Amino acid sequence: MATDLIEIDVENPSEKAIERAAAAVRLGKVVAIPSDALYTLVADPFNLRAVSRVFQAKGREADRSLPLLVGDLVMVEDLGKELSSRFYLLARRFWPGPLTIIIPASANVPLKVTGNTGRLAVRQSPSQVANNLISLLNQPLISTSANISGKPTCRSGIDVFGTMDGSVDLVLDGGVCTGPGASTVDVTEPYWKMIKEGTISEKEIADCLSAA
Repeated sequence: MATDLIEIDVENPSEKAIERAAAAVRLGKVVAIPSDALYTLVADPFNLRAVSRVFQAKGREADRSLPLLVGDLVMVEDLGKELSSRFYLLARRFWPGPLTIIIPASANVPLKVTGNTGRLAVRQSPSQVANNLISLLNQPLISTSANISGKPTCRSGIDVFGTMDGSVDLVLDGGVCTGPGASTVDVTEPYWKMIKEGTISEKEIADCLSAA
């Protein structure tokens, strides 16, 4: 499989490039795009062939879940079940932005996407590329870092192409992405838990939730 590469303006992505990426996703292919902090692999979470291809491209263990990018809160309500007030507080405060929130997955989400855990990591990104693609497809997208599992995440389209050529179908090259990446918080248990501290600090999370 040959990997295609298209240059794209991250601030004003061309409709043609987004349409090409959307067409690839509809066919169950894996596409690498620039997000707000790094390059991410996107694919259709409801297409099990596409889900398998993401795991294969990364060399990722099947018991690890795949995060999803969403377009809005309504989209999350189809993906999650019994969403807590903590989820809504955090999403309304930090989205779109660098916060991934782990929620209980609904039956609408293939168990394979959750790594057989029944839990799902979701985020609304400020990335214009990601949001235009989600809007065109009108569905959430798998969004996992563009790298081989255990290796550094690719920060440019050229890096993705060099590292994952033949494993992904299309790379949208928007130059270099920089930033510490998203924070991750788990709100599936009675007590919330910081899984990964990135741009948003644990104190900011605590302050947001204590204000309720």
